[in-house]
Amino acid sequence: MRCLHDFPVTNFHTYANNPVERVFAGRIPLVSGTAYGYFTRGAMVQRVLHALKYKGNKEAGRMLGRMMGQCLLESRRFDGVEALAPVPLHAARERARGYNQSAVICEGIAEVMGLPVITNALTRLSTTGTQTHRNRIERWQHMEGKFRLAKRGLIEGRHMLLVDDVITTGATMEACARALLPAGNVKLSVAALAWADG
Repeated sequence: MRCLHDFPVTNFHTYANNPVERVFAGRIPLVSGTAYGYFTRGAMVQRVLHALKYKGNKEAGRMLGRMMGQCLLESRRFDGVEALAPVPLHAARERARGYNQSAVICEGIAEVMGLPVITNALTRLSTTGTQTHRNRIERWQHMEGKFRLAKRGLIEGRHMLLVDDVITTGATMEACARALLPAGNVKLSVAALAWADG
């Protein structure tokens, strides 16, 4: 608990044209974007995210989701959001892990914001492996076409908040957005637990 309350908050939710929004500028139409905390390799944030993704510590994800949801409520820049959509894992990876960490984060946000979580809006078509050793261009190319719109009727005409654990280059979020937007009259905002300026 102490670690979670020491999370190094970015305050990106408080202002427009923040680093997250600039990553997507000219690529996808965003209403608002944010990341809750700064990711630094080897630091506390990485340990918390590792515990969430690989050690089954779902409560850490829910707690951070609640904390992020409170920031989103207070900022008023996310007032129009109508539903949450976690970035999907490939089905095989989700079965192996037992859960999708982005969906767990959404659960915490939903508790605070009173919004539905739509976990089946998108399908991940293949596993992508780690992006760690790829440069910015390679990450974009590697993620292209990896997601498919699965439930058009659930998101058509809505303002969706797409949620992931970490934003680095924005490649994963952009690939998801490109799959979501054709649903029709969709407004899109994005949020992640951590911002890794990579």
